[in-house]
Amino acid sequence: MKTILKKQQKRGVFHVMRGLGCSEKKAEWIIDAMFKNLGQSLVEILYTPNLKKQQVLNQVSIDHPERIEAALKEQKGVIILTGHFGNWEWLGAVPALYGFPVTVIVKKQPNDQVTRFLNENREMMGIEIFVRGGNEMICAARSLKRKKILGFLADQDGGFYGVPQMFLGKMASTPRGPATFAEKFHSPILPIFAVHDKNHHNQIIVGEVMHYEDTGHPEEDIARLTRKMASLTEQFIKDHPTEWLWFQHRWSTKPKDMIALQEKKNK
Repeated sequence: MKTILKKQQKRGVFHVMRGLGCSEKKAEWIIDAMFKNLGQSLVEILYTPNLKKQQVLNQVSIDHPERIEAALKEQKGVIILTGHFGNWEWLGAVPALYGFPVTVIVKKQPNDQVTRFLNENREMMGIEIFVRGGNEMICAARSLKRKKILGFLADQDGGFYGVPQMFLGKMASTPRGPATFAEKFHSPILPIFAVHDKNHHNQIIVGEVMHYEDTGHPEEDIARLTRKMASLTEQFIKDHPTEWLWFQHRWSTKPKDMIALQEKKNK
């Protein structure tokens, strides 16, 4: 896989060196291991239609399912903070197989057949799908109102309307989505990430619950919570560097352009 994705490999090494402050040799080792984990995940995803529920559960464990149960008992829906770690497709599927009401907002793939394959897998596992574009925000709001779990891949570039923050050695834009929904619906936020263990099984790690803190200044409160979630994600990457998708375009939006847009908006 690494030989096919040469540009991504080079970009990933650069990001690792900058983000972790390590040598090129160490960065290359991390990216090699990342590609191995990614390869395993792709094989798992392709094989998913042939698996039965118990076979998947035998390959994946959740370390603190009681935290998911406790968050659901708040009766305000649950926002899942996650990212491109390990087999992120199974990350949503396994809680659904355990009986938790999972919904996700997904990005349409360039290839329609790939989009259909992934969505069929997700629905087979019991996940409710919302496709980006059009009314996905309305659908997501309905999901939380119905007290379901709503997953966000929040480790991507947040665009011009994101929150600027240092992230792995460079200023980046972080999506406001999870914090915005937490403010609107008072939903608890659970950080949940997937990793491969030493036996090449998948482990889903459930972090401590977080809540939106209302000080009467929504913009500042949303930005503060967004930065808190980004810092938590950054630390998880540092703790599990071979599991994160280092070659993604996380730093595409320039902070100076975000500031200029905000100043224009305030005029």
